[in-house]
Amino acid sequence: MPVPKPAAAKPAAKAPRPAAARPAAAAAAAAATGKTWKPALFGRRTISTKALTDFTAQLATLVSAGLPLVRCLRVLEGQLASGPFKQVVTAVADDVESGAPLSDALAKYPQVFDRLYVNMVRAGEAGGVLGTILQRLAEFARRRDRITAQLKGALTYPLVVMGFAAIIVLFVMIFVVPKFESILANFDVPMPLPTLIIMSISRFLVGYWYIVLALPVVLFAGFRLALRSETFARRMDAFVLRIPKLGDVVRKTIVARFARTLGTLLQSGVPILEALAIVKNAIPNRVLEEAVGHVHDSIREGESVAEPLGESGVFDDVVVNMIDVGEETGQLDAMLLRIADNFDFEVDNAVTSFFRTLEPVIIFFMAIVVGSIVVSLFLPIVRIMQSMPAGG
Repeated sequence: MPVPKPAAAKPAAKAPRPAAARPAAAAAAAAATGKTWKPALFGRRTISTKALTDFTAQLATLVSAGLPLVRCLRVLEGQLASGPFKQVVTAVADDVESGAPLSDALAKYPQVFDRLYVNMVRAGEAGGVLGTILQRLAEFARRRDRITAQLKGALTYPLVVMGFAAIIVLFVMIFVVPKFESILANFDVPMPLPTLIIMSISRFLVGYWYIVLALPVVLFAGFRLALRSETFARRMDAFVLRIPKLGDVVRKTIVARFARTLGTLLQSGVPILEALAIVKNAIPNRVLEEAVGHVHDSIREGESVAEPLGESGVFDDVVVNMIDVGEETGQLDAMLLRIADNFDFEVDNAVTSFFRTLEPVIIFFMAIVVGSIVVSLFLPIVRIMQSMPAGG
């Protein structure tokens, strides 16, 4: 990662600022020792999306008000609490004060400012509309955060229900079933097969509880390792898209993100091939990523956007036709943003529909599990009662 320029490069007339001098001093020391200065966060992103969104919105307001860019960055730097993000903003402000473009200064920290962010800032600098571009970035981030929060909120109830149900089942299997087994052992009655199965599972849980605790961790780690294989990861992405209800939610969410990102980039003046390359890297599903990559290659060979999208089979006819109309009228960016607005609304409905379907399914499944345990435990009691003499 490039290093911020040392304080020695700044005009001598300026009094050093204690807070800002630390990264510069560190950079100077690094230059002397041959080591690269990095804020403490690097190697792992520790900055929240909310912090970045707030920073972008505040920077947009200050820039639009006509303040010099360095002054804007220093004001925001002073408002930030000590931590990784303040270190990054300080380093960016030092670079800009030394004469570097803001986009180049931001590009040094890809863990914080991704390609979309940097390229939009670069387009804003080239067109002289940096304040407007930063405002669009903030609005884009807020929409993304709203959808993410909506999905997390919708997942909360099903996960809580499943968690409580799992705790109840484990309690019954570990504490209740062994007591029933010890009571039933006093009666010379053959156990029904369902009861034998439940008792065997209970004995396993009691005797090998450490395996039960370790198994989810091992499975999760194995799954994460398997995802490193491109073949397995692509099959999983394709499988997710085929899951009833859930696949529809995932597809619409990604299409909305694709349309809004591409429309925002085009509206900001980024060339379409460069914009498609950025969008391709921002798509979290490999099947849809390949479709966008195919569009990129086709446009490079002189084709339109709509035609390869239609051939991919991933984007529905409505999206393809709207993009086709946008190309014909020369308003592709506006049409893409309209598609994103429509799909955001559809995602809301799809999420609501999916979780309305999921909740009764979870409740029904857990009722079957608990009911099976209860029935299995009472079957031998019924046999015992039937085997007892009528007069006894």
